[in-house]
Amino acid sequence: MYVVNNPAFFLSHRLPLAQAALARGDEVHLATMPGASVPEVLALGLVHHSLPMTRSGGNPLQELRTLGSIWRLFRRVKPDIVHLVTIKPVLYGGIAARLAGVPGMVAAISGLGFLFMGKSGWKRRIALQLYRCALGHRNSRVIFQNEEDRDALLQAGAVRPAQVVMIRGSGVDLQRYPALPEPDGPVRVVMAARLLRDKGVEEYVAAARQSAAAGAGVQWLLAGQPDPGNPASVTEDDVAGWRAEGAVEVLGERHDIAALYASAHIVALPSYREGLPKSLVEAAACGRAVVTTDVAGCRDAITPGVTGVLVPVKDAAALARAVMELAHDAEQRREMGRQGRLLAEAEFDIRKIVQMHLAIYDAVSPRQLAAPAA
Repeated sequence: MYVVNNPAFFLSHRLPLAQAALARGDEVHLATMPGASVPEVLALGLVHHSLPMTRSGGNPLQELRTLGSIWRLFRRVKPDIVHLVTIKPVLYGGIAARLAGVPGMVAAISGLGFLFMGKSGWKRRIALQLYRCALGHRNSRVIFQNEEDRDALLQAGAVRPAQVVMIRGSGVDLQRYPALPEPDGPVRVVMAARLLRDKGVEEYVAAARQSAAAGAGVQWLLAGQPDPGNPASVTEDDVAGWRAEGAVEVLGERHDIAALYASAHIVALPSYREGLPKSLVEAAACGRAVVTTDVAGCRDAITPGVTGVLVPVKDAAALARAVMELAHDAEQRREMGRQGRLLAEAEFDIRKIVQMHLAIYDAVSPRQLAAPAA
């Protein structure tokens, strides 16, 4: 059973794992909050369970209700293995799995969230205590996408070294994301992400203004939309102002990311912190040079100086300079794209990612535990 906050996130980031488990004969369930993507989940042959889960965590009674609902679900369905993805499912699902006696648990740490961006405080201490409780399952694996998140939870005593598995991201289908030649015309840079302040969207817009003021001739594209359920989201008024200003071309939400990257020359993501961003994995597969920030997750998605360029976080001027330098150096830009594709083939191929997960499921399977010793 997969436990994820949002069914749309499951479809975009974990669906190949579930399909591979189904193909080998496993019964696969998915527990999420309600959403418009649930019918698609059902059509794929998965059993869906709705959870009373909210995006925010401001109401303690609501959070306890969510934890209790997950516990009751585990007690009723009795999954052999639960795979917990995103922060709330990991924290609450991990505690519920221990209380309900679920035989095997897999937790995917796809970023530790905003609590780990700033200085330590009481909220961070509470979060670490929750991680210690949630990840204490005796028969479990904890998947990390970058070393910084791994080290933070190891040092806090929230995970044991034997639990740790490193997998760089959720993978990419290399056939659906081909590496195509750069298009003709002006150099285009694109950022594709939810429009959150901690994704660096404001720095991206500021860098576009500086590029325009310098007469660089670079076109700056922004794909995504605000996320009203997230306190870090920009507003619709912000987006309307950017459209009116014209420094960036605001595209709205796009699902044809491979085609979008094929129409561009550079991919940028000036985020403050990530697990390992799918947008940069897809950029590598598409053979596009990357400009991103020197923070956890982002630096792990590239080979610095080989497939992309790292810039300081929250530094719009450095972002603008790096983009403009690549815009005017076609040879370096194209070589970075070529190396990015090689990186994707070596590290991000969805087929390899799927096989690694199936091996983890086998390792924590109660069938494996029941097998006689050799």
